[in-house]
Amino acid sequence: MTTATDILIDRLGSLKPDVAIVLGSGLGPLADEVENAIRIPYSDLPGFPKSGVSGHAGEVVAGDFAGHPVLLLAGRAHYYEHGDAAVMRPALEALAGIGIEKLLLTNAAGSLQQDMPPGSVMLITDHINFSGSNPLFGEPTDGRFVGLTEAYDAGIRSALERAAEATGTPLHKGVYMWFSGPSFETPAEIRMARVMGADAVGMSTVPEVILARFLGLRVAACSVITNLAAGMTGSELSHQETKDMAPIGGARLATILKHALREGL
Repeated sequence: MTTATDILIDRLGSLKPDVAIVLGSGLGPLADEVENAIRIPYSDLPGFPKSGVSGHAGEVVAGDFAGHPVLLLAGRAHYYEHGDAAVMRPALEALAGIGIEKLLLTNAAGSLQQDMPPGSVMLITDHINFSGSNPLFGEPTDGRFVGLTEAYDAGIRSALERAAEATGTPLHKGVYMWFSGPSFETPAEIRMARVMGADAVGMSTVPEVILARFLGLRVAACSVITNLAAGMTGSELSHQETKDMAPIGGARLATILKHALREGL
């Protein structure tokens, strides 16, 4: 049986990316920055997810990004679409299978901090899993007991911080809290999240971090802030706001990523 790993190895040919980037909601334009791009629809890759979320293209884009061979996952599937926190596991297993060593995750998130407005970029330093789920439910091996004390790789984080400083791009740092979605959080939940130590909230990324650490990948993650969280502005939240605001922070994040990759990450 031909696996997704086999297909990727065949289609990528001599391209040997060691860095992969998962693009969150509204961040698809980053894929257009890839030169000499090889594009592979998720539908061609056994086990890859089928996202039903607008703003998620659903394809692998591989090539040169800032002079570095990279592989982008343009789109992800979410726990709230399938009730399966491990929906991204086949895709991440395939990345590990082709030799990816570093995984950079991006997402669109709501800010709990007034001084981190829409359009900001936040480097995730830690997370809170508030979903009640875990992508390693049912994993039969002792590998399921994954240590997450250093889930977010200190070396990659430092490289991103240096890149932000070198390019003059503001980069906030904070804790991301994963809610299951798909409904947005209530003002009461946001007040609770703030008390618990969260700086941003969202509906993705955390299960991918857990899976990536399970697979032995080094991980870093950034949130593009698309809105202030529920109850902070008096306005209702919407997915359209996410799609409208993500490209602004996405451009800032692209600046940081490009410099970091040029410097070797």
